[in-house]
Amino acid sequence: MKLNLRQIEVFRAIMLSGSISGASKSLFVSQPAISRQISYTEQRLGMLLFQRIKGRLYPTPEAHRLFEEVGALYQRVEHLNEVAENLAENRVGQLRLCSSANVGQTLMPLAAAIFCKRHPEVGVVLDTLAPADMLQALLSRRAEFGVAYMPRGHPSVQARMLYRNRIVAVVPACHRLASRREITLRDLMHEPFIGYSGDMPIGQLLQQIFGSAGGEQCRPAPCIEVQQSHVACAMVQAGVGVALVGEISVMEPVWSNLVAVPLAPVFNAPINIFNIELEPLSRLAQEFIAILESINPGARGGHPAALPA
Repeated sequence: MKLNLRQIEVFRAIMLSGSISGASKSLFVSQPAISRQISYTEQRLGMLLFQRIKGRLYPTPEAHRLFEEVGALYQRVEHLNEVAENLAENRVGQLRLCSSANVGQTLMPLAAAIFCKRHPEVGVVLDTLAPADMLQALLSRRAEFGVAYMPRGHPSVQARMLYRNRIVAVVPACHRLASRREITLRDLMHEPFIGYSGDMPIGQLLQQIFGSAGGEQCRPAPCIEVQQSHVACAMVQAGVGVALVGEISVMEPVWSNLVAVPLAPVFNAPINIFNIELEPLSRLAQEFIAILESINPGARGGHPAALPA
């Protein structure tokens, strides 16, 4: 490299001040040091940048041309400083994240409302994805973190629990079980039951739940199978039957005329935050996660909280 940043700085100071003395004052170094630096720069470049006439420096045409490029370089440096300042203050940028559909319908909008109010200049991209697609989005860096119930992860992806997400039975408000404090699996045996596809995490969890209760004889035959909890809630609302969902799916008054009754014994479908293990999260991502935790004290075992005023 023929020019380093220090040489460029000295050259620019001389061009702006018009003299060695002026450059030494602006850079807080001695005049001999400025003279030595500019002489060395000219040797490295193999051309004169200044002509010395009667004790004064006069820039050569080559110096004027070089100064044009130095000006453009310093504009880029100023822009770099502005970007660094904006990043430090979380004023600009884009945050890409993903979640499961049920979390994207309940918890994520609450957090996004707070985040976007604090950072109106930051773009937020939220993809609602199935578990396998979420892992791919994280591993390919298309999303910085994900929020979902996803029991099977990846060695490169770390998880931390956000919410225990107790399983509840969702029934119409006029249903005979709606007034119960708890519902057992046997209470659902003769109810029209809304089930889930066996390749979905919630479907696999329900298979384990019914298996622990006594196998197939305790498992109601589903009258319909769906893939997502919010679709199951919509089916209950339409009068198709009853369903088991994680309580985060009904944490906000999205559904009318539905009642969520805790299942006994207690089973959970934990909602976790997933991100690449060895890569630090951006400041924006850390703040969004802090908001998720602040509006959700259930991260430590309680129940979801309403959006703070």
